[in-house]
Amino acid sequence: MQRTVHGLAARVPPPQKVPFKASFVFRYVEQLPEQALVQKLARVVTTLHAATVLMRNGLVQEQGALQRVIHEIHEDITFLAYALIFNDLTPLHKRYLDAFYQEEFDADDPIESTQKRPMEKRSKIQAYIANKEGSNLDPSRAIALSKTLTKTYSGFVHAASPQIMDMYGGNPPHFHVEGMLGTPRHAEYRMDLWNYYYRSILAFGMAAKAFGDQELFDQIHDFTLKFEEAANKSYSPKR
Repeated sequence: MQRTVHGLAARVPPPQKVPFKASFVFRYVEQLPEQALVQKLARVVTTLHAATVLMRNGLVQEQGALQRVIHEIHEDITFLAYALIFNDLTPLHKRYLDAFYQEEFDADDPIESTQKRPMEKRSKIQAYIANKEGSNLDPSRAIALSKTLTKTYSGFVHAASPQIMDMYGGNPPHFHVEGMLGTPRHAEYRMDLWNYYYRSILAFGMAAKAFGDQELFDQIHDFTLKFEEAANKSYSPKR
């Protein structure tokens, strides 16, 4: 994944130094959808690394919160990739990109900033994806499934009681505030993280298609098959 991020980053106009206070920051001044894809892919890699560190230490509540982040990035990648694959950059994409590239603050003092990021509703992004995929699954059903997954992991982000109580148990029962290593819940979340690695590989394949790189897509597809085989699973069609 890291190699793919660096390879695709080399295909878009590079970030430029932009003045910031007494120094500078790097920014993609062209604000292209391809540049947004590269950035989203980079965050997939780092968030997977972070989720893995948490899982290895039994901190599954925090792992769940990061899996919600990864899920949303996957949707963003699919949303942007479809626009490029199908040459269908809509006003929704334009508004999304405007919000994505907008600076956090419009004043040197954050307290005096009037900036407010006009984020597009997640439901609109999910609806675009569902309609583009054109599968046998009813688009409304696909949207509902995506919303359910988002809602499930929102409990970890917002520290809802049902999710918090997942870390309560043992003999005598107590809150496992130092992590859940060795518990049945830890084993479940270890397997759940596999799904996010798998979905991330698929997202990288989608990005390769968006960049028009069939060779890279085929390489990622072949890796996907090996990844499935190593886990005794079979989801993807053979070439």
